[in-house]
Amino acid sequence: MPALTPLPPHVRGTSFHVSEYGFHQLSRGRLRGRDLDAHFHGIRSVGLCLDDAFDRARIYAPRLHDGQVLCSVTAALLWDIPLPLRLRRPTEVHVGDIRGSKPRARGVIGHLLRDVDRRFLEEIPVTSPAQTWCQLAALLSPEDLVAAGDFLLSGKRMRHGRRDPPLCSLTDLEEARARFGRQPGAANIRWALPRLRPGVDSRPESLLRLTFVAHRLPEPAIQHPVAVLGGRILHPDLAYPFARLGIEYEGDDHRQDKARWRDDLRRGVLFDDAGWRIIRATQDDLDDPSTIVLAVRRALRRAAVQSTRSTAESKRSTAVPIPTGTARPRTHRQP
Repeated sequence: MPALTPLPPHVRGTSFHVSEYGFHQLSRGRLRGRDLDAHFHGIRSVGLCLDDAFDRARIYAPRLHDGQVLCSVTAALLWDIPLPLRLRRPTEVHVGDIRGSKPRARGVIGHLLRDVDRRFLEEIPVTSPAQTWCQLAALLSPEDLVAAGDFLLSGKRMRHGRRDPPLCSLTDLEEARARFGRQPGAANIRWALPRLRPGVDSRPESLLRLTFVAHRLPEPAIQHPVAVLGGRILHPDLAYPFARLGIEYEGDDHRQDKARWRDDLRRGVLFDDAGWRIIRATQDDLDDPSTIVLAVRRALRRAAVQSTRSTAESKRSTAVPIPTGTARPRTHRQP
């Protein structure tokens, strides 16, 4: 078998349509070479991985026509919106069209869009974060839709306490909901909108907050500031300030990252020194919340009892004592 003609250097790490001869400069025979991937009809790519969200979008992008955008789960992955595990590694590309017909092709899930609020990520057209959130409503549970919305309003938490800017505002989501109308998922959107909160660091924190409220516990504060030794300010994931009680979610990355694990231990010492009790939660507590709900309920009850006792003792200590041997004034009845 004759050796393949080397590919031009500029096509490596790219995706292109076979009709773009001016770009790839490859013959029809060479376009059938085994070193070129053909994931979608008429498209060739070199050095791009279908399992990566951005690479998958780059691979399909040359097939997009006017009026078409990447949407739904594909757009959510590009915006880095947190999704449940079942949606994190799709093999299909979600493509929306406003021209009246759903895109149809192998490996494509087509959507017919009423309108499109278009954005561009690396020159790839995608639906806006707010419109993407509405499209997810038919695929996510109401709780996961809240977690996705919390992320959009909060921005992604970076190292050393920094946070990326929010991807949209609550007003953006409300306007997107109005345009979305009564499409599938509208009921989930109505349920989720009033439960969205800014300042949330992760999907599990959102789910944990909703779990507490569903079990008739007070809604915890998010990232409440706590002054600790050395003038530092720490923020537990969730908190009940009146009870000096914090809840911290520990994902697997906390134990796999040595520096983060040590920092968690140090945080625990500082919270304890400041008079705060910290309850740690894991994925097991989301799978079966009975234990952590009971622990939080008892901690709040103890704090309420202690507060009542302290108030009563304070009132007794501030009461004006009557001197010993002093006669109490008589009360004379009116004749």
